[in-house]
Amino acid sequence: MGDSGARSTGDRKESDVVQSPVRSSGFAVPSPPPQRNRRARWKDGRLVLGVLLVAITALAGAKLLSSADDTTAIWAADRDLPAGTRLTSADLTTVRVRFTSSDAAGRYVAADADLQGLVMVRPVKAGEFVPREAAVSQADNDRTELPLSIATGRLPADTAAGDQVDIWVVPKDAALPARKLWETIRVSQIDAVKGVAGGSARRQVLVALDPADLPKLPAALAAMSTGEPVLVRRGR
Repeated sequence: MGDSGARSTGDRKESDVVQSPVRSSGFAVPSPPPQRNRRARWKDGRLVLGVLLVAITALAGAKLLSSADDTTAIWAADRDLPAGTRLTSADLTTVRVRFTSSDAAGRYVAADADLQGLVMVRPVKAGEFVPREAAVSQADNDRTELPLSIATGRLPADTAAGDQVDIWVVPKDAALPARKLWETIRVSQIDAVKGVAGGSARRQVLVALDPADLPKLPAALAAMSTGEPVLVRRGR
């Protein structure tokens, strides 16, 4: 009996034996990670779009900074400046302005200009830019000012204070030639078109005469009493 029992136990079919999985350390062997087909990041459309946006933003910023520097520093009145004021930096404040042209910028006193000896020949209100024609040297301020009434057709339409002109007179007698009275005379002030005289609007012009020009004044006034003055502007 004992042998048959042992034999029956040993004769069990292999199919009846359950094989346990092999364990090396008490844990199942992990499966290898799946292999994914990864594209190169530089080929990603969103990345390319992001790079382009950054580049465009950088270019726009650089252009904005360069345009921000396209300004001119000039002087503006820090207080009311009456005629006769000797300019100092205490009377002024620096402002930066973007002008449409260099000619427009040149009509005002630059912030790096030497103020020594400059005198206001006409009043400027607080906050106004200081025009070059309003701030002149003491020598210019010592000039004698002569008022002239000029027909609108006898001077350039855009004549402005600070322009240099030659002054001629055209006699009323057509048989007489025109005559030059002075040359290189500075216009101190000019009014807008005013009134009508003999069917022609006229402009009131103030010119500054040097001491050397004064000996010609009596003859010039006599000539203008029998003719019409004409202003010929020199190059700006």
